[in-house]
Amino acid sequence: MKNTVFIFILLVFICACSKKKIPSDESLLGLDYYPTTQGKYVVYDIDSIVYTEIPVDTFTYKYRIKEKLTDSFTDNEGKPAIRLERYIKMYNPLKSYDSIPWKIKEVWFVNADKRSVQVSEGNVRFTKLIFPVQSNASWNGNARNTIGEWSYTYDYIDKKETINATILEKVLMVKQKDLKTFISWQYYIEKYAKGAGLVYREIKDIYSNKVVAGVPVEARIEKGFTYTQKLISYGYE
Repeated sequence: MKNTVFIFILLVFICACSKKKIPSDESLLGLDYYPTTQGKYVVYDIDSIVYTEIPVDTFTYKYRIKEKLTDSFTDNEGKPAIRLERYIKMYNPLKSYDSIPWKIKEVWFVNADKRSVQVSEGNVRFTKLIFPVQSNASWNGNARNTIGEWSYTYDYIDKKETINATILEKVLMVKQKDLKTFISWQYYIEKYAKGAGLVYREIKDIYSNKVVAGVPVEARIEKGFTYTQKLISYGYE
């Protein structure tokens, strides 16, 4: 009889632990960091600088991007997917952004479930988030493409931040790559906010073969590019 009671208590304990490990509430898993409701849109400011060796030159680009989730469909793997339409308007110092019409730039696709969020940027699929969201959790963001393994990590979660004057109560940061040497720096990060999705993206992929003592590579760039994507607004339409 005592053994029977002990086994029953043990089973209850195991079930309770299992429920804690696999939350059924989507908010606990992390899907609210990437809302997938049709009609959701996010507008971003983009600033990018491209450095070329031949010819030696620097090109600056400034524009806005609007990403909107539209139709749901089944992808070629038989999985639920969402169409992500991306629109663009180029910066014009003589006009306000509001007076410039949006033009379709490209279409991406999103696969989101209780395990992860994957975004196909063109024909390249990245695993952007994994669930449940936990500090220091890591995964291969390039597992579904041929770029090579990058160990993505949740650098922090649920941090209050202000991006472009927008106060966001709960933001997480994904560090995708941060590799710095005397001649190069590859720095890739993304930030996601609950209820909004992607709110910030920064890339530094720069090189310089001219090593100067005490001068970091970012101060003597010969080739590469920098890219910053910042939230302007988000909502539903």
